[in-house]
This record gives sequence, C-alpha cells and structure tokens, in this order.
Amino acid sequence: MTAYLVRRLLQSAVVLLAVTLFSFVLVYLSGDPVRALLPLDATQGDMDALRHSYGLDQPAWVQYVEFLQHAAHGDLGDSLKYRTSALGLVLQRLPNTLLLATVSILFATLVAVPLGVLSATHRGGWLDYVASGLAMLVISTPAFWLGIILILVFAGTLRWVPASGAGTPQQLVLPALTLSAYSIGLMTRLVRSTLSEVLRQPYVTTARAKGLSEPRVNYHHALRNALIPTVTVLGLQFGALLGGAAVIETVFAWPGLGGLLIQAINGRDLPLVRSAVLVIACFFVLINLIVDLLYGYLDPRIRYA
Repeated sequence: MTAYLVRRLLQSAVVLLAVTLFSFVLVYLSGDPVRALLPLDATQGDMDALRHSYGLDQPAWVQYVEFLQHAAHGDLGDSLKYRTSALGLVLQRLPNTLLLATVSILFATLVAVPLGVLSATHRGGWLDYVASGLAMLVISTPAFWLGIILILVFAGTLRWVPASGAGTPQQLVLPALTLSAYSIGLMTRLVRSTLSEVLRQPYVTTARAKGLSEPRVNYHHALRNALIPTVTVLGLQFGALLGGAAVIETVFAWPGLGGLLIQAINGRDLPLVRSAVLVIACFFVLINLIVDLLYGYLDPRIRYA
C-alpha cells in the first residue's frame, strides 16, 4: 500500500505540473491582459508600464518558471483585477462551490442508486421503463434550461424557495437539484447496467438458494460488486461538478468558484485563472486517489501490490 501511495503521489505531481503548463499556455495565448485592465484611450507608454509592473514583458518561459518558483512556496500571484492574492480569492469562493457540489452528489447518489436497483431487479417491467425514461430525460435536459424552469415553478409560481443567492439551506435547494440532474441520470443507468450483469452471476444464484431474502441478495451481495464502476463515475462526477458548476452558479447567482473563474477568463486575469484551475485540479487528483483506495474496500480481491 505504501509503495502504491508513493507512486500515485508522484503521478499526481506530474499531472498537476502538466495542468499548470497547459493552463499557463492557453491563458497566455488568449490575449494581452493589459488591454482588458486599461481604458481604451490608454497610451502605449501606460500599457508598457503596467506590463512591466506585472512582469508580462518577459518571455513566456521565464514567466512560467517564476510562477512555479512562487507556487512552490504557496504564492500563486496577485489578481490583476482585484489587486489581492489570487489564491486567497479562490479559497474564499471555494467553500460555496464545495458545498453545492457535495450536496448535489449526495442527492444524486441517494436517488440514483435505489432507482438503478429497482430498474435492474424489475428489468422489463414498468418500474424499469419509468426509471430508464427519467434517467434519459434528465441526461438530455440542458442544465441552464432546467434551472430556469425550476426557478419559474418553485420560486416564481409556488414561492417555496428563493430563486438566487446563498447563505440559507433554502437557497441551496434549486441549484443543488439542477446540478445533480445529469449525475442522477448517468448513475441510474450505470447501476442498472452493472447490477443486471452481477445478478446473473453464479454466486447470486447460490445466495438465493441458501434462502437469503431478495433485499439482502440485491443490496448486500450484488450491489457491492456492482458499485465499483459506479464509484469511479461518482468520483469523476464530483470533480466535474467542482469545475463545471459555472453555468449553474450564474443562473442562480451562487457566489462560487465557477462564477469567479468565468469573470477571470473574460478579464484575462492570468494569476486568478491559474489559481482556480490549479485548485480544481488538486481536488480532481485527490478524489481519484480516494476512489482508487475505495476499490480495495468494495472488492477484497483487489490488492495494491
């Protein structure tokens, strides 16, 4: 296990280095941030002075090396727009996005796993058709359109919950429901597919022959083995929710990391974009490591040699 962890940590370091390189290059090629910071009537001297003050007049590879040197000490630079620590701004918005993504993935799991089990255990029946139809419906529905519909119905017509903002559990309901919709459909279909295959295995027939109840056979014996690919997708979905919640945060005016990242990209705020991308990448790497370690718990046959 120790050797496996060391190897994975080294791989994670390489991944994060590649993420910093790609984010640096892509943002650098997006345009000159100085033009976005200064007014249209700014002179060339003003632009040169501002470019020199931020070190943007140096070659790209020099800027990247300096970025890595400062990042090794926890300094990801100051935001060009807000004139404060870029990492501090990201960490200030990160808890809201983490809360939204966590609630969304928990809700998706609580809904998708029972739906997938019902669909697999009643294959070909009306429960199967209903669960599969709902899964396809939420997968094919655009998130921003679903969010607008939920606002019109539950916030506008019924007035059950607020339409936007953050700070109360009621304000979390609609964005969490919207963000979890795609994950519900994806995991429902995955649980249905994997559990249907597992239920045809000989050991499941043996468990039934021993007189075990159907719920115990389905949930204790079969579902545990069927959850291995589901856990993989669950981890990837959680990372995707962290990085892809920008649209939902915009629709519901949720003050999270996604909205801040969109503003930084539009304003060509290079340090802020790099900080946000790096933090999201760190969570991706951490989640994938946790998922890999969960495999050994779900299936004792898996060993980390």
